[in-house]
Amino acid sequence: MINLFNTATNSLEPFRPEKIVKIYTCGITPYDATHIGHAATYLTYDVLQRRLRDLGYETQCVRNITDVDDDILRKARELGVHYLDLAAKETARFDSDMEALGMIPSWSEPRATSAIAEIRNFIGKLMERESAYQVNGSVYFDISCVDDFGALCRLEREEMIVLASERGGNPSDPQKRDPLDFVLWQPSLPDEPAWESRWGSGRPGWHVECSVLAMRDLESETIDLHGGGADLIFPHHECERVQSEAVTGKQFVRHWMHQAMVEMDGEKMSKSLGNLVFVSELRKEYDPRAIRLGIIAQHYRTPWSWSQEIMPMAKERLEKWIAAGSGNYGIDQVRECLDNDLDTPQAIKIIDEYAESGSGIANAAMLLGVDISNPYLFNKE
Repeated sequence: MINLFNTATNSLEPFRPEKIVKIYTCGITPYDATHIGHAATYLTYDVLQRRLRDLGYETQCVRNITDVDDDILRKARELGVHYLDLAAKETARFDSDMEALGMIPSWSEPRATSAIAEIRNFIGKLMERESAYQVNGSVYFDISCVDDFGALCRLEREEMIVLASERGGNPSDPQKRDPLDFVLWQPSLPDEPAWESRWGSGRPGWHVECSVLAMRDLESETIDLHGGGADLIFPHHECERVQSEAVTGKQFVRHWMHQAMVEMDGEKMSKSLGNLVFVSELRKEYDPRAIRLGIIAQHYRTPWSWSQEIMPMAKERLEKWIAAGSGNYGIDQVRECLDNDLDTPQAIKIIDEYAESGSGIANAAMLLGVDISNPYLFNKE
């Protein structure tokens, strides 16, 4: 049995899914290349799926593509390109990076723009239940209709207002009844894409797409596990949770699992700060298996800082693992580590010890997604 930390309860809990495990992870907004922070997030759920499959489960992991929102429209405007062309280009680059890192392919990778009809229907249900209201072509979720807003993030109201302001929630919007109410539908600017709706021409808000895509593609109103970066806990995941449960009357997510932030020079690695390390650039220098090893050497719940020492160490580790060759040494110990809140650093340490003694560790390495069956070592041209 796997024990995983559940953000909703702030505790380590047994993860007891059904035979088919339904997982949703918030995907990228494709307006720039994949950075190490993205890779760390998706590698976490990749390793989780590998252990679940090792235990005999089937996994269905949906990872969305936010191909219409403020960020991508702003970047497309700056570049003078169509927003869907930009999304297609960066999604292809992202998928190439994920494939190189040895990721299990997503069950589906739905685009936000593929679900406009379902999003309008979802918002309509919220309006019918009086959980949302319309003002001048915008539709807002009314947080007064729920009594547990903030239960996932466990933040005080003033803390939520500050974070909402920092993360696109616009609490100062004068049309809102409450500063923490959030947008479900909004009018488009003249140069932005727009779809017709009963509330006027416009486009979806940020949070609503993930609720709709998760339930649509996983074919369930309740999913087993929802993942994403820790910076999404509020407002994104809090808003997802309350709007979904307001529509269905059911628990939206059984287990919330979040990836800690990756830092660079003491600050969160992010596009807005421009302090990024891109996977595509690292691939020019290093074997992708070494990149994977460099990232999963950190525990998923512990914030960590990228440094120049990480990749040379990971390259040396990969060389030793390949030299150790095929075999089953360490596999049960690695399983125990993964069952303990996905403890990849300890799992790597165990494999290191066997590799140092020349014992074959290929099967244990494969549980971490590191395929050493091919002895080829990437070399910089």
